[in-house]
Amino acid sequence: MTEIQRPGALYQQVAAAIREAILSGEFPPESLLPSEAQLMARYQVSRPTVRNAIAALRAEGLIDVRHGKGSFVRSHGRPVVPLAGYVGRTSGGRFVLHGVATWEQAEAPSTYRTHATEATAHLLEVQVEEALFGCDRLLTDPATGTRAMHRTLIPFSTAEAVPDLAEALDAEPATVYAMLTKAGHKLWWSEAVRARMPLPDERTALRLPDATPVLHLSRVTCGTDDDALILEELRLSADRAEFTYRITAEKELD
Repeated sequence: MTEIQRPGALYQQVAAAIREAILSGEFPPESLLPSEAQLMARYQVSRPTVRNAIAALRAEGLIDVRHGKGSFVRSHGRPVVPLAGYVGRTSGGRFVLHGVATWEQAEAPSTYRTHATEATAHLLEVQVEEALFGCDRLLTDPATGTRAMHRTLIPFSTAEAVPDLAEALDAEPATVYAMLTKAGHKLWWSEAVRARMPLPDERTALRLPDATPVLHLSRVTCGTDDDALILEELRLSADRAEFTYRITAEKELD
Protein backbone atom coordinates (compact mmCIF):
# COMPACT_ATOMS: atom_id res chain seq x y z
CA MET A 1 0.00 0.00 0.00
CA THR A 2 1.25 3.47 -0.93
CA GLU A 3 0.06 6.36 1.19
CA ILE A 4 -0.87 9.51 -0.72
CA GLN A 5 0.36 12.63 1.07
CA ARG A 6 0.75 15.33 -1.56
CA PRO A 7 -0.99 18.63 -2.31
CA GLY A 8 -3.55 18.84 -5.08
CA ALA A 9 -6.69 16.93 -5.99
CA LEU A 10 -6.65 13.31 -4.87
CA TYR A 11 -6.85 11.91 -8.42
CA GLN A 12 -3.85 14.08 -9.38
CA GLN A 13 -1.90 12.63 -6.46
CA VAL A 14 -2.75 9.09 -7.59
CA ALA A 15 -1.85 9.96 -11.20
CA ALA A 16 1.51 11.34 -9.99
CA ALA A 17 2.22 8.15 -8.04
CA ILE A 18 1.40 5.91 -11.03
CA ARG A 19 3.45 8.18 -13.29
CA GLU A 20 6.46 7.79 -11.00
CA ALA A 21 6.00 4.01 -11.07
CA ILE A 22 5.96 4.08 -14.89
CA LEU A 23 8.99 6.35 -15.22
CA SER A 24 10.97 4.37 -12.64
CA GLY A 25 10.42 1.16 -14.61
CA GLU A 26 8.17 -0.55 -12.08
CA PHE A 27 5.55 -0.66 -14.84
CA PRO A 28 7.59 -1.12 -18.06
CA PRO A 29 6.39 -0.24 -21.58
CA GLU A 30 3.60 -2.47 -22.92
CA SER A 31 2.91 -3.87 -19.45
CA LEU A 32 -0.60 -4.14 -18.06
CA LEU A 33 -1.29 -1.80 -15.15
CA PRO A 34 -2.90 -3.22 -12.02
CA SER A 35 -6.69 -3.42 -12.14
CA GLU A 36 -8.91 -0.69 -10.75
CA ALA A 37 -9.52 -2.77 -7.63
CA GLN A 38 -5.77 -3.29 -7.14
CA LEU A 39 -5.05 0.41 -7.60
CA MET A 40 -7.84 1.28 -5.15
CA ALA A 41 -6.25 -1.00 -2.57
CA ARG A 42 -2.73 0.20 -3.31
CA TYR A 43 -3.53 3.89 -2.89
CA GLN A 44 -6.51 3.57 -0.52
CA VAL A 45 -8.80 5.64 -2.75
CA SER A 46 -12.20 5.24 -4.37
CA ARG A 47 -12.97 3.86 -7.82
CA PRO A 48 -13.87 7.33 -9.29
CA THR A 49 -10.49 8.65 -8.08
CA VAL A 50 -8.65 5.80 -9.81
CA ARG A 51 -10.65 6.31 -13.00
CA ASN A 52 -9.90 10.03 -13.02
CA ALA A 53 -6.20 9.33 -12.48
CA ILE A 54 -6.17 6.85 -15.37
CA ALA A 55 -7.98 9.37 -17.56
CA ALA A 56 -5.34 12.00 -16.74
CA LEU A 57 -2.48 9.65 -17.62
CA ARG A 58 -4.26 8.65 -20.81
CA ALA A 59 -4.56 12.32 -21.79
CA GLU A 60 -0.81 12.70 -21.18
CA GLY A 61 -0.10 9.83 -23.56
CA LEU A 62 1.50 7.63 -20.90
CA ILE A 63 -1.04 4.83 -21.13
CA ASP A 64 -3.44 3.28 -23.61
CA VAL A 65 -6.79 1.92 -22.50
CA ARG A 66 -7.75 -1.20 -24.45
CA HIS A 67 -11.40 -1.95 -23.99
CA GLY A 68 -11.98 -5.32 -22.38
CA LYS A 69 -8.26 -5.76 -21.61
CA GLY A 70 -7.27 -2.93 -19.28
CA SER A 71 -4.76 -0.09 -19.18
CA PHE A 72 -1.32 -0.60 -20.70
CA VAL A 73 1.84 1.46 -20.39
CA ARG A 74 2.42 3.06 -23.75
CA SER A 75 5.58 2.21 -25.65
CA HIS A 76 7.53 5.01 -27.32
CA GLY A 77 9.85 2.65 -29.11
CA ARG A 78 7.68 1.97 -32.14
CA PRO A 79 9.44 1.98 -35.54
CA VAL A 80 9.62 5.37 -37.20
CA VAL A 81 9.17 6.28 -40.84
CA PRO A 82 12.16 8.09 -42.40
CA LEU A 83 11.26 11.12 -44.49
CA ALA A 84 13.88 13.21 -46.28
CA GLY A 85 13.44 16.85 -47.19
CA TYR A 86 15.13 16.84 -50.57
CA VAL A 87 14.30 15.83 -54.12
CA GLY A 88 16.66 14.11 -56.55
CA ARG A 89 16.65 13.79 -60.31
CA THR A 90 18.11 10.98 -62.39
CA SER A 91 20.19 11.43 -65.54
CA GLY A 92 17.06 10.53 -67.49
CA GLY A 93 15.14 13.44 -65.96
CA ARG A 94 13.01 11.37 -63.58
CA PHE A 95 12.34 12.91 -60.15
CA VAL A 96 13.06 10.83 -57.06
CA LEU A 97 11.83 11.57 -53.54
CA HIS A 98 14.79 10.45 -51.42
CA GLY A 99 14.38 8.71 -48.10
CA VAL A 100 10.60 8.44 -48.35
CA ALA A 101 8.92 5.31 -47.09
CA THR A 102 7.53 2.97 -49.74
CA TRP A 103 3.97 4.14 -49.33
CA GLU A 104 1.02 2.12 -50.58
CA GLN A 105 -2.34 3.68 -51.34
CA ALA A 106 -4.97 2.53 -48.87
CA GLU A 107 -7.71 3.71 -51.20
CA ALA A 108 -8.10 5.37 -54.58
CA PRO A 109 -7.13 9.08 -54.80
CA SER A 110 -10.00 11.55 -54.53
CA THR A 111 -9.95 14.64 -56.78
CA TYR A 112 -12.23 17.62 -56.26
CA ARG A 113 -12.60 21.38 -56.55
CA THR A 114 -12.05 23.54 -53.49
CA HIS A 115 -10.91 27.04 -52.55
CA ALA A 116 -7.94 28.62 -50.81
CA THR A 117 -8.12 29.17 -47.07
CA GLU A 118 -6.11 31.86 -45.30
CA ALA A 119 -3.33 29.35 -44.62
CA THR A 120 -3.16 27.80 -48.10
CA ALA A 121 -3.65 31.14 -49.86
CA HIS A 122 -0.58 32.50 -48.06
CA LEU A 123 1.55 29.54 -49.15
CA LEU A 124 0.30 29.53 -52.74
CA GLU A 125 0.42 33.33 -53.02
CA VAL A 126 -3.20 33.53 -54.16
CA GLN A 127 -6.31 35.24 -52.85
CA VAL A 128 -8.44 33.67 -50.13
CA GLU A 129 -11.36 31.78 -51.71
CA GLU A 130 -9.52 31.45 -55.03
CA ALA A 131 -10.48 28.23 -56.81
CA LEU A 132 -8.16 25.25 -56.50
CA PHE A 133 -8.05 21.65 -57.62
CA GLY A 134 -7.44 19.16 -54.84
CA CYS A 135 -6.34 15.55 -54.65
CA ASP A 136 -6.40 13.55 -51.40
CA ARG A 137 -4.62 10.26 -50.77
CA LEU A 138 -4.63 7.94 -47.76
CA LEU A 139 -1.29 6.12 -47.63
CA THR A 140 0.21 3.33 -45.55
CA ASP A 141 3.79 2.23 -44.97
CA PRO A 142 3.77 -1.61 -45.10
CA ALA A 143 6.95 -1.88 -43.01
CA THR A 144 5.57 -0.09 -39.95
CA GLY A 145 1.81 0.17 -40.54
CA THR A 146 2.04 3.96 -40.33
CA ARG A 147 -0.75 5.82 -42.10
CA ALA A 148 -0.43 9.23 -43.74
CA MET A 149 -2.78 11.72 -45.35
CA HIS A 150 -1.39 13.41 -48.46
CA ARG A 151 -3.08 16.36 -50.17
CA THR A 152 -2.12 18.23 -53.34
CA LEU A 153 -3.62 21.66 -54.02
CA ILE A 154 -3.25 23.13 -57.51
CA PRO A 155 -4.34 26.66 -58.49
CA PHE A 156 -6.43 26.82 -61.66
CA SER A 157 -3.76 29.04 -63.21
CA THR A 158 -1.15 26.28 -62.82
CA ALA A 159 -3.43 23.61 -64.26
CA GLU A 160 -4.37 25.81 -67.23
CA ALA A 161 -0.70 26.49 -68.04
CA VAL A 162 0.28 22.82 -67.89
CA PRO A 163 -2.06 20.83 -70.18
CA ASP A 164 -0.73 17.45 -69.07
CA LEU A 165 -1.47 18.31 -65.44
CA ALA A 166 -5.03 19.43 -66.15
CA GLU A 167 -5.73 15.95 -67.53
CA ALA A 168 -4.09 14.09 -64.64
CA LEU A 169 -4.89 15.84 -61.38
CA ASP A 170 -4.41 12.58 -59.45
CA ALA A 171 -0.83 12.07 -60.68
CA GLU A 172 1.89 11.17 -58.16
CA PRO A 173 4.04 14.12 -56.94
CA ALA A 174 7.14 13.02 -58.87
CA THR A 175 5.05 12.83 -62.04
CA VAL A 176 3.64 16.31 -61.39
CA TYR A 177 7.17 17.66 -61.00
CA ALA A 178 8.06 16.16 -64.38
CA MET A 179 5.00 17.79 -65.98
CA LEU A 180 5.93 21.19 -64.55
CA THR A 181 9.50 20.80 -65.78
CA LYS A 182 8.29 19.80 -69.24
CA ALA A 183 6.25 23.02 -69.27
CA GLY A 184 9.48 25.00 -68.88
CA HIS A 185 9.82 25.47 -65.12
CA LYS A 186 13.05 25.11 -63.21
CA LEU A 187 11.74 23.84 -59.90
CA TRP A 188 12.72 24.43 -56.31
CA TRP A 189 10.91 23.58 -53.09
CA SER A 190 10.15 25.15 -49.74
CA GLU A 191 9.02 23.08 -46.74
CA ALA A 192 7.65 23.84 -43.31
CA VAL A 193 6.86 21.32 -40.57
CA ARG A 194 4.77 21.92 -37.48
CA ALA A 195 3.18 19.79 -34.79
CA ARG A 196 -0.41 20.21 -33.67
CA MET A 197 -3.20 18.19 -32.14
CA PRO A 198 -5.26 16.27 -34.71
CA LEU A 199 -8.72 17.10 -35.95
CA PRO A 200 -11.34 14.35 -35.41
CA ASP A 201 -11.17 13.14 -39.02
CA GLU A 202 -7.37 13.02 -38.89
CA ARG A 203 -7.38 11.03 -35.67
CA THR A 204 -9.77 8.50 -37.21
CA ALA A 205 -8.03 8.21 -40.59
CA LEU A 206 -4.54 7.97 -39.09
CA ARG A 207 -5.66 5.69 -36.23
CA LEU A 208 -3.88 7.82 -33.67
CA PRO A 209 -3.51 6.78 -30.03
CA ASP A 210 -4.70 9.16 -27.33
CA ALA A 211 -2.76 12.38 -26.76
CA THR A 212 -0.77 12.03 -30.00
CA PRO A 213 -0.12 15.12 -32.13
CA VAL A 214 0.22 15.07 -35.89
CA LEU A 215 3.15 16.37 -37.88
CA HIS A 216 1.89 18.61 -40.65
CA LEU A 217 4.36 19.12 -43.50
CA SER A 218 3.65 21.78 -46.14
CA ARG A 219 5.75 21.63 -49.32
CA VAL A 220 5.44 24.39 -51.93
CA THR A 221 6.78 23.71 -55.41
CA CYS A 222 8.00 26.93 -57.04
CA GLY A 223 8.89 27.60 -60.66
CA THR A 224 11.36 29.61 -62.71
CA ASP A 225 9.98 32.99 -61.66
CA ASP A 226 9.75 31.87 -58.00
CA ASP A 227 5.98 31.63 -58.35
CA ALA A 228 4.24 29.04 -56.17
CA LEU A 229 2.87 26.33 -58.50
CA ILE A 230 1.41 23.66 -56.21
CA LEU A 231 1.10 22.91 -52.50
CA GLU A 232 1.44 19.48 -50.93
CA GLU A 233 0.42 18.69 -47.36
CA LEU A 234 1.46 15.52 -45.54
CA ARG A 235 -0.01 14.62 -42.17
CA LEU A 236 1.01 11.66 -40.01
CA SER A 237 1.50 10.65 -36.40
CA ALA A 238 4.20 12.73 -34.70
CA ASP A 239 5.56 9.69 -32.87
CA ARG A 240 6.01 7.70 -36.09
CA ALA A 241 7.97 10.11 -38.30
CA GLU A 242 11.58 11.22 -38.48
CA PHE A 243 12.40 14.05 -40.88
CA THR A 244 15.91 14.59 -42.21
CA TYR A 245 17.10 17.46 -44.39
CA ARG A 246 20.15 17.95 -46.57
CA ILE A 247 21.55 21.43 -46.02
CA THR A 248 23.86 23.09 -48.52
CA ALA A 249 25.70 26.41 -48.28
CA GLU A 250 24.15 29.11 -50.44
CA LYS A 251 26.34 31.78 -52.01
CA GLU A 252 25.79 35.11 -50.28
CA LEU A 253 26.13 38.49 -51.94
CA ASP A 254 29.07 40.56 -50.64
